[in-house]
Formats: sequence, structure tokens, C-alpha cells
Amino acid sequence: QVQLVESGGGLVQAGGSLRLSCAASGLTFGSYAMGWFRQAPGNEREFVGTIFWTGSDTDYADFVKGRFTISRDNAKNTVYLQMNSLKPEDTAVYFCAAGRVSSSYGSRSYRFNQPYNYWGQGTQVTVSS
Repeated sequence: QVQLVESGGGLVQAGGSLRLSCAASGLTFGSYAMGWFRQAPGNEREFVGTIFWTGSDTDYADFVKGRFTISRDNAKNTVYLQMNSLKPEDTAVYFCAAGRVSSSYGSRSYRFNQPYNYWGQGTQVTVSS
């Protein structure tokens, strides 16, 4: 049974930092792209970023470039989202997702839901002004 468990969310002031973790189990972690998405109240879930199975290739939404960094530790089956310079508009539930390596999808496809096979339950991030 595959499980993705996010942690590290909380309340932080604008300008502050948080590091989210997503621990995966029940899958061959190194064969998956790991994505982060977020959903604010009343909004659709949106892409934040992803790190591919290589560990060195990443892709980010424009609104987080330069502020957020995704990394992964394949030995720990864990992916991280380091969030710096947080803004109130970053307030959302943050989800991690695992997408199996597939020749059916180009790298930019991982900005969307379809390539992802598994999702976590999410962790709340609240940024106060």
C-alpha cells in the first residue's frame, strides 16, 4: 500500500520560512517524480514544483521561482519543499504527489495532475501578514 505523508506545515509570518517533508512508502521511490501542489480555499489545486527521478532536474511554477526549492533524499524516501520569503498568498494546503516514470509524459506534463499516481493528504501552511 502506497502512502505519502506530508509534514512541516504551520503558521508563519510573512517573510519567514518553512520546510515541508513528504515521506513515501510502498513504492520504488527512485522511479517516481515527486511533485508539490497547493490548494487555497475557493481555488483549484495548482502546481508548485516537481523534482524528477534524476534528483537534479526540477521544474517550478513561476510564482515560486527563487523562493521555493525542492529536494529529495532517495535513501530516506522523502521529498522536501523549502519555502522562503513566504507571502500571505502562499497560504494553502500543500500536497505531495508521486508520478511513475513514463515515456508517455514529457517533463512539462508533470505540472498537471494526470501523470501522478499517488497523492498525500496535505499539510496546512498559513502565512500571516
